[in-house]
Amino acid sequence: MFEVNEMPRQIDADLIRLMERVETATIGHFLHSGFVDREIRAVLPEKRVAGTAVTVRIPHADSTILHYLTKIVRPGDFVAIERCGDDRHACWGGVVTHAMKLAGIIGAVIDGPATDFSEIRKVEMPMWCRGPSPITTKILGLEGAINVPVTVGGQVIKPGDAIIADESGVVVLAPSQARAAAEKALGMQENEIALLERLRNGEFLPDISGATKIVEGQKRQVA
Repeated sequence: MFEVNEMPRQIDADLIRLMERVETATIGHFLHSGFVDREIRAVLPEKRVAGTAVTVRIPHADSTILHYLTKIVRPGDFVAIERCGDDRHACWGGVVTHAMKLAGIIGAVIDGPATDFSEIRKVEMPMWCRGPSPITTKILGLEGAINVPVTVGGQVIKPGDAIIADESGVVVLAPSQARAAAEKALGMQENEIALLERLRNGEFLPDISGATKIVEGQKRQVA
């Protein structure tokens, strides 16, 4: 049985442009949830993308539903794939990479392996996964779902969620929270530029961060 639900409303373009400037590690300075397991890593670590989550659930070794998705995804979508615990079969390879690239998606994350990394790099498809596997899924016509809540790397992702992904990992934000999180992160990134300038001018990091005051206020004098 296959379940195909309506495509989610896409994140506004101005918010996407804001999110594209945000480093996931900056968000990690003030949020503790929303992050995909760090073992799911970037194939192209130099890429940072932001987009709207389109979700897929692929159980077993059947990639029928993922092939179907290539027909309905839109430019700006970010595909999030739950593999239901299967870490043996690669559901994503060279042909799917080209089909998704032609459809205009901005990236994908898989809670499992992929294959044909050379093709992924060749067409510069931003991809996060659990590494390579030579064993692939097949068109078996068994089951699968599109645009249902999925779990990827321990993180629940809903259709329409805001996704930011880069060299440090993947973070999932509710659309209602994405703008505030992005603006806060960008403010922190601007402050970091100013901090680095202070370091270059001779100041010490613990004096700036407050660590000096804390340590020297509590340190034990040793004779």
